[in-house]
Amino acid sequence: MRLNTSYKQILSISIPIMLGSATQNIIALSDSVFLYHLSETDFAAIGFVGVFYLIIASIGYAFSKGGQILIARRYGENNRSGVSNTFYSVLGLITILSVMMFMFMEFASRWFFGLFIDSEVILEKSLEYLDYRSWGVFFSYAGVVFIALYTGIAKTSFIIVDALILAIVNIALNYALIFGHWGMPQMGIAGAGLASSIAEVVAVLVFLVYMLKDRFLKEYNFFHWPAIDWKLAKDSLRISLPIVAQSIVGLGSWFFFFGIVENLGERQLAVTNLVRIVYLILSIPCWGYATGINTLVSNFIGNKKRFAVIPLIWKTTKLSALNTILIALPVLLSPEFFLYPLLGGQDPSLIHEAQPIFYVLLGILLLFSTGSIYFNGMIGTGASFYGLKLQFLGAFFYVVYVYLTVNVFELSLTWAWAGELLYWAGIGLFAAIYLGSLKWHKLSF
Repeated sequence: MRLNTSYKQILSISIPIMLGSATQNIIALSDSVFLYHLSETDFAAIGFVGVFYLIIASIGYAFSKGGQILIARRYGENNRSGVSNTFYSVLGLITILSVMMFMFMEFASRWFFGLFIDSEVILEKSLEYLDYRSWGVFFSYAGVVFIALYTGIAKTSFIIVDALILAIVNIALNYALIFGHWGMPQMGIAGAGLASSIAEVVAVLVFLVYMLKDRFLKEYNFFHWPAIDWKLAKDSLRISLPIVAQSIVGLGSWFFFFGIVENLGERQLAVTNLVRIVYLILSIPCWGYATGINTLVSNFIGNKKRFAVIPLIWKTTKLSALNTILIALPVLLSPEFFLYPLLGGQDPSLIHEAQPIFYVLLGILLLFSTGSIYFNGMIGTGASFYGLKLQFLGAFFYVVYVYLTVNVFELSLTWAWAGELLYWAGIGLFAAIYLGSLKWHKLSF
C-alpha cells in the first residue's frame, strides 16, 4: 500500500488512530466521572493518581511509537521481514519494560507519592487505586505494540472496534465495582482501578484474536518468533528511548504541576482535575493526527519521497487545528450545557470555578493542535534525540514558570495553566525551524 499526501489519506489514517490512541483518555474520563459521583475527595485523588498512571501508560505508548516509526519505514521500503522482525523486537523489549514499571508501582509508589502529596487521605486513596490498576500495565503495553503494528502498516480500521470494546467494558465495570451494583462488591476508588485493568485485558485479547485471523499478517509469514536481531533491537532502542524520555519529561512536568496544586488543597485539585478531563477529551483529535503523521512521514521517507514531508505536515496541521477548534469552541464557551449532564446534575460550582481556565484552555488547544503535529512530524523523520532536547528545555521552563506562579507570586490556577501556552508555542516553533532546516535529510535507520 502506497500512501499519498491527500486530505483523504491523512483522514483515513488519523481518524481510527484518534479513537484507538484515546484508550487511556477514555479510561481517565470514565474513572473520573464515576468517582465524581462518589465524593469530591475521590474525584480529587483520581486526578492526581490518574496523571501518574497516564505517565506510566505513556512511557509504553512512547516506546511503541519508536517501533511504529521503524515499521512504517520498513513498510514503505516493502521490506516484509523487516516489518515482522521489528514488531517482535519491540514486543520483547516492551515486555521487559512492563515488568520494570509494575515493580516500581508495587514497591516504590508510596515513597514516590509521599514526595508530592501532603494530604494523607489523597495519598491512601491514590495507593488504593494503584493496587489494582498496576496489573493492567502488562496488557496496556502489549496493546500499544499491536496498535503500533497496524498504524505502521496503515491498517487502522480495527483500532476503532477495539477502543469501543475497551470503553464499554470499562464503563460497565466502573458502574458495577465502584458502587456495588449487579451483585458486585462496593469497592470505591479501588473498583475503578480493577475495572480499568480488566477492560485492558479484554481489549488485548480481542485484538489478539483479530490478529490471528488476519490474512494480511499471514501473507507476511508473521506468526513465528524470529531469531534475535541485535542490530534491529539497537535501532529500536535508539529511536524509542528518546521518545520515552520525552514522554517522561513532558508528562512528568504535568505531574509536578498537579503536585503543586495539591498543596493548595483538595478543592483546587478537584477543579484542576475537571480541567484535565476536558483537556484530555478535546485533545483526542490532536493525538490522532500526531500519531498518524509519525507513520506518514516515516513511510514517505522509506519510499524515497522526502520532498513530500513538509507539505504533508502542513496539511495535517490545518486539519488538526480545524477539527480541534470546531469541537473545543462550543464546549469551552458553554461548559455548563455540555458538562453539567455528564456530571449528572450535581453541584455545578466546580464548573463555575473552572470557567476562567477554560478560556485559557482554548488557546492551549489551538497551540497544541499545531505544535504537536510539527513536533511529531519531526520525530517521524527519526530526529528523536533532538526532540528530547527540545522537550527537556520546554519542560524545564514550564516547571519553573508554574513554581514561580503558584509558590512565589501566589497567583490563581488560571495563571498556572497559562504555562501550557508558553510550552506548546515554544515546542511548535522550534520543531518547525528544525524541519525547515532540512537537517533531517541526513538521518537514516
